[in-house]
Amino acid sequence: VQLQASGGGLVQAGGSLRLSCAASGSIFSIISMGWYRQAPGKQRELVAHIPSGGSTIYRDSVKDRFSISRDNAKNTVYLQMNSLKPEDTGVYYCKLDALVQRDGRRWPLSYWGQGTQVTVSS
Repeated sequence: VQLQASGGGLVQAGGSLRLSCAASGSIFSIISMGWYRQAPGKQRELVAHIPSGGSTIYRDSVKDRFSISRDNAKNTVYLQMNSLKPEDTGVYYCKLDALVQRDGRRWPLSYWGQGTQVTVSS
């Protein structure tokens, strides 16, 4: 299973970016997908999470500014980020929790994307 993230970049405060993360490989079913971020010197933190058949979750600081969505046909998760602030700067990682077909069995496994840099200038 591989995750390919894209969409990061440099933007001024108040601007917008849209991140994408496409999953490929022996995925039987997706349990959930999410976005995390890590700022320099800080721990990785959850930004938004979208489970299959459940409610989305956002960290408080991004509510009303960020929106997570999924295209199930493409196994792709998106993060629309509006009204960006300098404190949103960091490396953004997508995460996949899925049932993976392997050796004739299905395994619940987690995968991380390679990370995409988001820099918001003031």
